[in-house]
Amino acid sequence: MPKWLKKSLVVLITALTFGTVSPPAYLTVDDQKDDSTFGDFTNKDFNHSSDYIEPIEQGLTRESFLSLAKEQAELQSYTKFGSRIGPQIQEEFKDIIFPKMEEVINELAIEHPEEDLNNLTISENPSGGDGEKIFHIYHAQTGKDLIRFHVRKDHPPLDGYYFNFHYHTYHDEFQGHQTLGSIYWAKNTPPKWLS
Repeated sequence: MPKWLKKSLVVLITALTFGTVSPPAYLTVDDQKDDSTFGDFTNKDFNHSSDYIEPIEQGLTRESFLSLAKEQAELQSYTKFGSRIGPQIQEEFKDIIFPKMEEVINELAIEHPEEDLNNLTISENPSGGDGEKIFHIYHAQTGKDLIRFHVRKDHPPLDGYYFNFHYHTYHDEFQGHQTLGSIYWAKNTPPKWLS
């Protein structure tokens, strides 16, 4: 990853979270060899190639894939929350939702042979506004989604707002709704994502 991009991400993370979330270590460590990305995604259905992480030259072990994937998952999640939602829900997210995300990513890594993990990539830009997308994991060679991690705002009648974290998988053609958990917001309407 280019040095200017690393610095920009550190500033962005710090500014968006008012310093309450530390940027991932791979962004703050200045080294010659940069293993902060994994995979490449080239799907004809998407026009925004800047939305995806660049390829890594050497193969990944299962452990290094899991480490990088979890760092990116956490980064994309906090980016999605923005500075208005993030500080309010980050503790519950870290304690309740994120461990379940990690389990799902672990299962995905187990499904794929170690030599194929280099072909898995994660989208970088979560959707803003009222969009549900946190991040998706894709297979670079086939161009197919594998897992889609989403969050939506629920408002049950006579109750407050909740953030419902869930994921969809390619196993059932993304029809199933696998719940990770919900976090209560408040009675008032939550701000838009990325705000």
